[in-house]
Amino acid sequence: MARNRRGAVRVAAAVTLGLTGLAGLTGCSDDSTPSSVAGRAASAVASVGAQATGAIASATAEAGRKLDNVKNGADAKDAVRLGTPTTDSAGRSTVEVTIDNTDGSARSFAVQVEFKDDGGNLLDTVVVTVSDVPSHKSATATARSNRKLSGGVKAHVGTALRY
Repeated sequence: MARNRRGAVRVAAAVTLGLTGLAGLTGCSDDSTPSSVAGRAASAVASVGAQATGAIASATAEAGRKLDNVKNGADAKDAVRLGTPTTDSAGRSTVEVTIDNTDGSARSFAVQVEFKDDGGNLLDTVVVTVSDVPSHKSATATARSNRKLSGGVKAHVGTALRY
């Protein structure tokens, strides 16, 4: 009999804790049902997602404008190597860009660097311009994200133009 009583007390304690936790999730507003709390949370997540999407769209548009300004550019993706992304003191992702000019004369390069998450989703994009790389020489530059990025960040060459 004592066993059953202890079990009943445990069940009552678990139910009480569960209800207390549910009450804590609903907050102290007039409309504090679990579904309204979940709805507000989803709305907040959607808002943050929309802001991130807007930032990516803006960065992509800016990168496109910079690349459109390159006249008589030739594909140079095979001449570009990227290092491993790191985070700078301001919390932005950076990556070293190395360019090998295999042409017979000095050339300039415009390199679009795409920062992506582990799932391959675009987080940000920037264009790095390196002017007058001597013939048969290499040059380096640093690509820096427009904003702080979180999680596993990988860098990829989107477009590279030699001109």
